[in-house]
Amino acid sequence: MTRSIKVNHLARVEGHGGVTVEMDGRSVSSVRFDIFEGARLLEALARGRHYTDVPQIVSRICAICSVSHSISSIKATESAFGVTPTPQTELLRDLLYRGEDIESHSLHVFCLAVPDYLNYPSVVALAADHPDAARLGLRLKKLGNTIQEVIGGRAVHPVNVLVGGFGKLPTADQLMALRDELHQAAEDSKSVVDLIASLPPADYCSKDTVFAALRPKQFGYGYYSGDQIHVRLNGKTEAVPAAEYRSLANERAVPHSHAKHSQYKGRPFMVGALARLTVNSDLLNGSVADVKQKFGLNLPSGNPMDNNKAQALELVYDIHRSLETVEKLLADGLREEAPVPVRPKAGSGTGVTEAPRGMLVHSYSFDGQGRLATADVITPTAFNAASVEEHLRRAVEQNAGDDDAALTKKLEMIVRAYDPCISCSVHLVRRRNAP
Repeated sequence: MTRSIKVNHLARVEGHGGVTVEMDGRSVSSVRFDIFEGARLLEALARGRHYTDVPQIVSRICAICSVSHSISSIKATESAFGVTPTPQTELLRDLLYRGEDIESHSLHVFCLAVPDYLNYPSVVALAADHPDAARLGLRLKKLGNTIQEVIGGRAVHPVNVLVGGFGKLPTADQLMALRDELHQAAEDSKSVVDLIASLPPADYCSKDTVFAALRPKQFGYGYYSGDQIHVRLNGKTEAVPAAEYRSLANERAVPHSHAKHSQYKGRPFMVGALARLTVNSDLLNGSVADVKQKFGLNLPSGNPMDNNKAQALELVYDIHRSLETVEKLLADGLREEAPVPVRPKAGSGTGVTEAPRGMLVHSYSFDGQGRLATADVITPTAFNAASVEEHLRRAVEQNAGDDDAALTKKLEMIVRAYDPCISCSVHLVRRRNAP
């Protein structure tokens, strides 16, 4: 007997996507993660623009991840021009990144994921019965936006982050106010742990998974620094230089999706919080070791639903790490410094960072006047598209006896656990004409 399950529009994700499953009895014949968004064309829009304009253009790829796109763009540009930012600039960028992570993870965990576990259709419905949980999520999201505003100049699409440095440094008063908010958030993080630890289990999908994430080289566990990608495959870790990102981003078109699929050594791979924890857990300090235990988070995990727990753990870690950074900045004082001088030249550079949803690549080439000649931007959801399909297939195989409604919910929860930004995942691949 044939059986079809079709989700025409996935709720509580950014963008327009769906899921289609075809079964013959208990045998799975087809599983598709359908992405219907059109190409954003921002790579083409940035081409020909002066390097100073590019970060502002590409930050519009995503409002939630605008810091990631801006700073990845700047890293690529600095790589191409041979610019080395100061240690103070690096530290402020790290703090800015953590603000974005706090904002994005709060939104996803509390507003998009938790309603699934507690059988609510939305955070609005959840708030009617659990107002404290909804308030907690929104309060922490606001904190993340505040960090971005203090360091980046705006809560969304930062204007203060420049190639070589910052346009303006935060004041001591701003940092002291931010410190007070972070102290409150550190208390709130206890409630985050209690809530996530109390959620019912979601262990209906498990498979051996390949993970990929940027390996930080300073500031401990983080998202900004680093120039190597580490891949966890078959129990071993392999290192890929950032400039060789195409060994992972070997994109191929698939007929059912406007986003392309990539593999590493013939296997789809997962990026995001769970991948970061798997690859970089040795960089976490002891303050969150008990959090991982309370969440029952065992690494490596083949359960994609554990990405929600991984995001919650990062949220707690980033609150405490941001507080440490602000206290250090207040104790040491900020040195007034202009951005490092930039001398444009013809060249190429690649910037890899970790957006909240996973590994993000910006790779550019410039002409001698500092104008963008080519651009390649690959987002976490584009990296994840093939892995999502693998986990959906395994969930169907392991739960084929469920009725359509129960199986549909599980499939939707898996996609949401990846925290996809579907509208950011579609871009064009260069076509080279035959000679």
